Amino acid sequence: MKKKIAIILAILSVIMLCFSGCGSKGKTLDDIKKAGELVIATSPDFPPFEELNENGEVEGIEIDILNLICDELGVKLKIEQMDFESVLPGIQAGKYDVGVSGITVTEKRKKNVLFTKPYYLAAQAIVVFEDSTIKTKADLEGKKISVQTGTTAESYCSEQNYAISAFAANSDAQSALVTKKVDAWVIDNCTAVQMVKKYNSENEKKLVILDETMTEEPYAFAFSFGSEDLVEEINKFIDAKINDGTIEKIFENNDLMYESPNK
Repeated sequence: MKKKIAIILAILSVIMLCFSGCGSKGKTLDDIKKAGELVIATSPDFPPFEELNENGEVEGIEIDILNLICDELGVKLKIEQMDFESVLPGIQAGKYDVGVSGITVTEKRKKNVLFTKPYYLAAQAIVVFEDSTIKTKADLEGKKISVQTGTTAESYCSEQNYAISAFAANSDAQSALVTKKVDAWVIDNCTAVQMVKKYNSENEKKLVILDETMTEEPYAFAFSFGSEDLVEEINKFIDAKINDGTIEKIFENNDLMYESPNK
């Protein structure tokens, strides 16, 4: 009997060890320093946070911030490109070190990934043609709306029971509005400013961003559970760079007003 109990206890110990380790797929600070690189997962169709330049390289606000973080840690930045809807699952599975794609912190997402402190306070914007009858959020009732798949824009519009069309890329969501397949396009405000500005410079019929926003949302970087000490180190950096104006300057360099999450 004692032998059977000992065997059972040994099996239980193995099971508990498995469960305690299965949820910790993140890299520690030492892991990152030993590897000499920080691997980010991003969808580079979200200007000015991430986009491809004329040489096919990923650049943007978040890339600038992550490069500064890598300098602080003494490592190199490695960028892996994918659709937005693949970013968080990839982080959760431990395939990449950090998710960087204008990611809004939500309670639902916090169950699956570990977030840094927010570095920016964003909002969801409504984009329409300048002659649209849609003037406020209330006017979206009964209208068709385009969004990017996997975003908080999609979640919010679904919760409001709007008729939505979701696309893997923001450029396709914009095209749905431009080709009048939908009546409005909901997207994060900074990206709306950049994409609408570019579109209007090339087309006679103009797009406009409504004054009324949908929501306010904090942006942060996402890590796998198990990266707590790494996130703690990056949180110190974020606090310091918000306080000394470095992050605000990065936004100003992109001709954007900075909204601090600490306001």
